[in-house]
Amino acid sequence: MDMRSSNPTLSENTFTELRYRGDRADAMTSQGTILKTMLLLLLVMMSAGWVWVKFSQSGGNAAAVSGWMILGAIGGLIAALVTAFKKEWAPVTAPIYALLEGLFIGGVSATLEASFPGIVIQAAGLTFGTLFSMLAAYQSGLIKATENFKLGVVAATGGIAIVYLVVFVLSFFGINPSFMYSSSPLSIGISLFVVVIAALNFIIDFDFIEQGVRQNVPKYMEWYGAFALMVTLVWLYVEFLRLLSKMRSRD
Repeated sequence: MDMRSSNPTLSENTFTELRYRGDRADAMTSQGTILKTMLLLLLVMMSAGWVWVKFSQSGGNAAAVSGWMILGAIGGLIAALVTAFKKEWAPVTAPIYALLEGLFIGGVSATLEASFPGIVIQAAGLTFGTLFSMLAAYQSGLIKATENFKLGVVAATGGIAIVYLVVFVLSFFGINPSFMYSSSPLSIGISLFVVVIAALNFIIDFDFIEQGVRQNVPKYMEWYGAFALMVTLVWLYVEFLRLLSKMRSRD
């Protein structure tokens, strides 16, 4: 992961290597990136809704959608990696990523909603509320993407990724650390920390996209910028679901 950005889909030279020598009408714009982000979000919601319907039709049987969830999780990861390494393919791979992630999110959301009614609306509200709050903080200059800020978020994000990887490997041996899955104060505190770090990734994403617009990178990078934002958005939503489910379990 590049030390200039905590989002693994973005690196220091992602935009600078593609910089035009002069002004171009077919260059990346903020408006275009926002529109494409909305389109990707719509695709996520469509596939998530489809899986949710499947879950409901099965009478709330999680096994009925588990295959779609696995396909979404693995397929989404592959699509994300392809997009990260082949940025020019983003107009095709970013929508594929959104559709696949929707399968995963839809299954997770439907399953948790069955156990904790109302949790999906809460998580979605918190996710978008955080997104717009971070955007306001960035635009107002309240939070600036300085080099020290970026390094701090990178370090925290990297630590979280390592812990998640270790926990994932341990799960194959039937070991599920309670501090990750229980509703203890420690587990809730960890989830709160992860939510904060995920939210701070938005600041770096906004700054990175702003640099791309300023440097007149190719038009297809609007899809790549939208994809990068979706990666953070999906992560934050899932983490809010985890946090809320832990808190609701204590009731």
